[in-house]
Amino acid sequence: MGSAPHYWDAAKKHLIINDRVLGKIISSYHGETLTVRGDAFYTLARSIVGQQISVKAADSVWKKFENNLQNVTPQALLASKEENLRECGLSGQKIRYLQGISKHFITNDTHIKNWHSLSDEEILAELTSLSGIGRWTAEMFMIFHLSRPDVLPLADIGLQKAIFRHYNQNQKMTLSEIFELAQKWKPYRSVATWYLWRSLDPVPVAY
Repeated sequence: MGSAPHYWDAAKKHLIINDRVLGKIISSYHGETLTVRGDAFYTLARSIVGQQISVKAADSVWKKFENNLQNVTPQALLASKEENLRECGLSGQKIRYLQGISKHFITNDTHIKNWHSLSDEEILAELTSLSGIGRWTAEMFMIFHLSRPDVLPLADIGLQKAIFRHYNQNQKMTLSEIFELAQKWKPYRSVATWYLWRSLDPVPVAY
């Protein structure tokens, strides 16, 4: 299990003051917080497994994947046979992505331990240079592992759906309109995003 970000209470106060709609959502989930995980590889692997499939499907595949590896590490992933990984529900492409990231973690261990000292932009650039990690996956990593407070994953379908529902009577908005709406959430756009996700799902989103 992980822990809540240190800035969570300050972020809630800021968002409640600056956004009445979000304030109502926050009050509905008293005591619940984003869970930050301490294992970088675990978070990235889970994000890749969850790419382009539903949360429910991703949970199912992940449980099989975790049971197969027993310990989710780069070494365990590379030692696992491809046929076993496919039986978990992973595509050949996702397996290649996971293998590539496993090798990156093993060969760049010291550098990876310094990721916390890099800026959001530096982290985004490095992660998206790896095969299988696009902007969305990098943003999930920044929120759920690095605990960055001001990440806005504009392309996230769940975030868009929640914004359409709560702010625009279920009518679509452009990405630029969403970006402008989110300006009042700064510097806690990660927290606003989490609560908007929470408003849609019966269980908190986790990676």
